[in-house]
Amino acid sequence: MKRVVVLDYGSGNLRSAERALAAAGADVTVTPDLEAAAQADGLVVPGVGAFAACMAGIEAAQAGPVIADRVHAGRPVLGICVGAQVMFDSGDEHGIVTKGLGLLPGSVTKLAAKRVPHMGWNLLDAPAGSVLFEGIDADARAYFVHSYAVTPNGDLDGVALVTTSTHESATFVAAAERGSLAVTQFHPEKSGAVGARLLSNWVRGLG
Repeated sequence: MKRVVVLDYGSGNLRSAERALAAAGADVTVTPDLEAAAQADGLVVPGVGAFAACMAGIEAAQAGPVIADRVHAGRPVLGICVGAQVMFDSGDEHGIVTKGLGLLPGSVTKLAAKRVPHMGWNLLDAPAGSVLFEGIDADARAYFVHSYAVTPNGDLDGVALVTTSTHESATFVAAAERGSLAVTQFHPEKSGAVGARLLSNWVRGLG
């Protein structure tokens, strides 16, 4: 079995992620231990709440270099929800800009929609060649809970495979894949059969 660490840095839906990854066939440990995070076959970075708070937790745990080193070395990392957002350059919440890990180009901003948060099931538009969405139907839906996201723009063109979704008229990045780094704005652990297949695809690609 592939060894997966769910990084506990004080933020995230840890236990549901742990259960979903175990169901996908991984040997899962939830831990703040950075050595375990560095050595695992796969590292999952969860996150809920505010961008700035999650970045503060990552910085307090001194986890940023471990996450970046894994990505630069081609070792798998999966970011979920705000754990996905912090992989980008920055987050702008209430006019306050917080630096992210800068592993993907783009800024997290408030959804340009009348109704936020965006909460519930929504369609996904995955690109051809996506590893995460292999075997998942084109009309698949995933479960979202968020008010902020990355708007797809030219910065990501040719850099990452980008899956989008649209809330009202606001199109945003629902997932992105770049080398060993994968991120999902939605919660795969709450997305039923679609999320289970996505996590199985990710676990199968470890090692």
